[in-house]
Amino acid sequence: MVRHLPFSFPCRVNIEGMKMPRLETERLILRPPEYSDGSQLVRLAGDYDVAGNLAELPHPFTEAEARAFVTRAHEMRALGEGFRFAILDKESGVLMGCCSLSLSEGRYKLGTWLGKPYWNQGFATEAAKKLISFAFRDLKVETLWAGWFDDNPASGHILAKLGFEPVESYLRQSRARGRAVICHRTRLSRDSYGKRKAPAARVAAAEAGA
Repeated sequence: MVRHLPFSFPCRVNIEGMKMPRLETERLILRPPEYSDGSQLVRLAGDYDVAGNLAELPHPFTEAEARAFVTRAHEMRALGEGFRFAILDKESGVLMGCCSLSLSEGRYKLGTWLGKPYWNQGFATEAAKKLISFAFRDLKVETLWAGWFDDNPASGHILAKLGFEPVESYLRQSRARGRAVICHRTRLSRDSYGKRKAPAARVAAAEAGA
């Protein structure tokens, strides 16, 4: 069933006084976007196949849009509305895309996008895993939300692999497409996350002691 008006579940988290973090994974660095990232943001987000899979990015994505994107990242943090990160390759320092934890419709939402050259290599999953850990461990979020457009099942597969469960489908506007698209809303609770982490932790401990 498609719902035209999504429900709202307030879950604002107090992040006042928290410094903007720099996160690392095995292959990635997640850091605040900078104005010097502008040309790379334009190159990657300017691809319609990237912007069309997202709700908020416009097309075309210009230098002015890139500056506004970075400014908004600083505003989000200052206003306590979440964190926006640039995703960088740890070895080369090349910008690959962006990810975020943002307050949207009264709840914290996970978002990730990568430039097309970096698709299908596990980078989106790797970045999302780190943000999920940060959300539950550091921000003490109770529930994370995420959505994917109906014609982008790859994002749905990633979210399912991360433990997100379907909630509802509704029509959401895509700025790049200039029209509403069926969007599938999913969620991951702290309890579900903990249950998924426990077996992985036991395996890691066993391997360390082998």
